[in-house]
Amino acid sequence: MTIRLAENFRAVFYAPLYAAQALGLYAQEGVKVELIGSSVPGDGVSALLNDRIDVTWGGPMRVMKAHDLERNAPLVCFCEIVARDPFFLLGGHNRTGFELKQLSSLRFATVSEVPTPWMCLQNDLREQGIDPSSLARQPDQSMAANFEALCEERLDVVQLFEPYASMALQRRVGNILYAASDRGLTVYTTFIATRSGLKRHSDEFAGMTRAIGRMQAWLAENGADELAKITAPFFPQIDRNILVSSLRRYAEAGIWARTPDVSRQGFARLGECLLSGGFISRMPIYEDCVDQSLN
Repeated sequence: MTIRLAENFRAVFYAPLYAAQALGLYAQEGVKVELIGSSVPGDGVSALLNDRIDVTWGGPMRVMKAHDLERNAPLVCFCEIVARDPFFLLGGHNRTGFELKQLSSLRFATVSEVPTPWMCLQNDLREQGIDPSSLARQPDQSMAANFEALCEERLDVVQLFEPYASMALQRRVGNILYAASDRGLTVYTTFIATRSGLKRHSDEFAGMTRAIGRMQAWLAENGADELAKITAPFFPQIDRNILVSSLRRYAEAGIWARTPDVSRQGFARLGECLLSGGFISRMPIYEDCVDQSLN
């Protein structure tokens, strides 16, 4: 049986997932996986609930939200892949000694495509005694548009992920002012399935989890340069030197999980961010949202 796996959207910080595919690790575990593209973040979850796919990857925030709305929601997470926040604040080269409190006086834009980066950043602000509502955030637009606005000095600070950080440094249009990975463990990407699907495909999902574990061991041994080499076909629009720089920065920041276990500490941190931002109304329960039986 072929497992239909939907990507969340194409992103550099998902590179280890593409590596598992490129290295044939699923097949080595006896699982045939069909990778299905998704151009809209979160579209995989709706496809999952409509039984158009078997599993997707993405942010556990979607599972937390589902359980906040319905205590017996069918969604469940398993197998952690991204363990820290991959976003950055980028700003002009003339900004030195940057502190988050300075955002209140700057032309600032956050990510519009997905909610998690802002949910996490607003919690970072609260922890430093800064009211997120005091910031004059610019109207929502894409990361690509915000990067262009930074290059043209129409914005002072923008929230973006790689490869934009490496592009900004290469073009000398901005510096990394703040790396959200410095916050610490924050579960960012796992596989997501339904409870019924997990029971139906338990052997296959267990094999996929083992494959991710093997990928994590491979990554620890080979590093970012080799990761760029085998995943480059997934990112044909990104120059090789930018891809290498992006993956090296992520590796040095430790954003990728080292084992498939879903971190309780990282799960709690994400829950705290979503709760403080009003995205959910109560702290999520780990056992309701996460299945560890496949590890």
